[in-house]
Amino acid sequence: MGHLTKPLDSVLIKPAGPDCNSACRYCFYLDKGRLFPEQVVHRMSAAVLEATVKQVMTGGPTNVSFGWQGGEPTLMGVPFFEQALEFERRYGRSGQTVGNGLQTNGLLIDDEWCRLLRAACFLVGLSLDGPRHVHNHYRVSRGGQPTWQRVIDAARRMLDSGVEVNALTVVNEYSARFPREVYALLKETGLVHMQFIPCLEPDPVDAARPAPFSVTPAQFGEFLCTIFDCWRDDFRSGQPTTFVRWFDSVFATYVGVRPPECTLLSECGTYVVIEHNGEVFACDFYVAQAWRLGNVLNSNLADLLNSSRQADFGRRKSALPQACQACRWLVHCRGGCPKERWGQPGAPSLSYFCSAYQQFFAHADAHLRELAEQWQQRQNKPAGLPDAVMSAATAPRLGRNDPCPCGSGRKYKRCCGR
Repeated sequence: MGHLTKPLDSVLIKPAGPDCNSACRYCFYLDKGRLFPEQVVHRMSAAVLEATVKQVMTGGPTNVSFGWQGGEPTLMGVPFFEQALEFERRYGRSGQTVGNGLQTNGLLIDDEWCRLLRAACFLVGLSLDGPRHVHNHYRVSRGGQPTWQRVIDAARRMLDSGVEVNALTVVNEYSARFPREVYALLKETGLVHMQFIPCLEPDPVDAARPAPFSVTPAQFGEFLCTIFDCWRDDFRSGQPTTFVRWFDSVFATYVGVRPPECTLLSECGTYVVIEHNGEVFACDFYVAQAWRLGNVLNSNLADLLNSSRQADFGRRKSALPQACQACRWLVHCRGGCPKERWGQPGAPSLSYFCSAYQQFFAHADAHLRELAEQWQQRQNKPAGLPDAVMSAATAPRLGRNDPCPCGSGRKYKRCCGR
């Protein structure tokens, strides 16, 4: 992968930097403000915004996407995003398509936001950890107040307005105890597209051990298996009625398609992160001086994406211990996210959640193989897995208008590719 030119087809932008109107007790990004001590309030300037959008639109391929995250990006206000859309129109080429995704805690979502998000076809990721007692356990406002009701109200407002909304759920030591409740709440709310992120952060007192709010491997393994059972039980006429991003991504590895989730690729470094001041970093989880690539105001984003520094960052993921290399699930797992690898510095180490992933694959493999065979038959391709499964690094990319490999019957851009 390192010798190929990677397309500038996706960037992650943090227009308000680490600033947020929530104070989630497990957040890994709030302390990033120390990287930018020259400002108390962090906001992207019009110059940085224009330079970013211009480079992506003019240097990217036919299909490009912008992911707006934080912190909390809605702190920028509606006019900022109207300006971003104007720059996309100004610098876009004939025939080019652009997608926008917004990750939000929902606290500022009102009717004005809904009008913008619906009109501009934003895909919104809403941070919602589950039922009231689960969500409020760690997700509180800056004043320490519970946020669940405000988030649920935002979900309903957006769904009623026709905004496309997915749920992003952090699996922590508390929420992991209630997988069926979490799944049911999301489904009942209408958030049938779900993404589950395991919480793993260092203890502030002893960085060699996980923080108390981190989910344990045993908890996460059981959580994944239970959510998988819920997802499988909700199939109708052989098709899923809910969509779990990690399951969809894993399924791609069963049918020889490049998975959309970077953690399941052989290498990292498929996108870059742009902070509020134009600083460019290798990854959302590695916004640190060690992995600073440059600045959008005086560097070319495509060059930074394909730089030797970014290539070095990406190759770190493929440095796996022998236990990983000999594992039967490697083709589906690829060692997980490097952020999860807690071991001796400089030595390849297993993912902290290795046992959780092994538990999941042992539980789900037979059903995933069955679904893969059905999908291949629908594609008029020879069934025959697992030995013929293509490497995730060499498998073909899906086009936005191709049928989604999860078998939903939707176009990829309207399903897992969102």
